[in-house]
Amino acid sequence: RLPRVAFLPGRGARQYPLVNVSEDERNLYVEALAPGVDPKSLDLSVVQGALTIKGEKPGLAQVAAEAFHRNERAAGRFARSVELPADVDAGKVSADYRNGLLLVTLPKAESARPRQVPISVG
Repeated sequence: RLPRVAFLPGRGARQYPLVNVSEDERNLYVEALAPGVDPKSLDLSVVQGALTIKGEKPGLAQVAAEAFHRNERAAGRFARSVELPADVDAGKVSADYRNGLLLVTLPKAESARPRQVPISVG
C-alpha cells in the first residue's frame, strides 16, 4: 500500500489551501479555503514578498486506515507560500478565520501605493 502524500511537498502533492489573491488601492487580500482546519494550528508569516500559511487538518482518528474503501479527504500538516504582487507592511497584517475560510488583509507599503502626480501647466 502506498503512503498518503496529500500534504507532502514534491511528490504530486496538491496545493493546499486553495487561495484567491486580490487587491485594491490600499490592501492585498488573500482568501484561503481551509475547511476543517483547527484555527489554533494556523501560523501566518510574511517574508520577502511571500505569505506563508501553515497549519494542521485533523483526520478521522476513529477509522482505521485499512477500513477505508475510499479516502479523498486528506489530513495532516500543510504549508503553502503565495508570492505577493506588491510590498506590504508586515506589521499591520490581520487575519480572520470563519466557516472554513481564512481571510488575510495585507496593507500595502507606502512605496507600493499608487500616487497621483500633479501636472503643472506653464
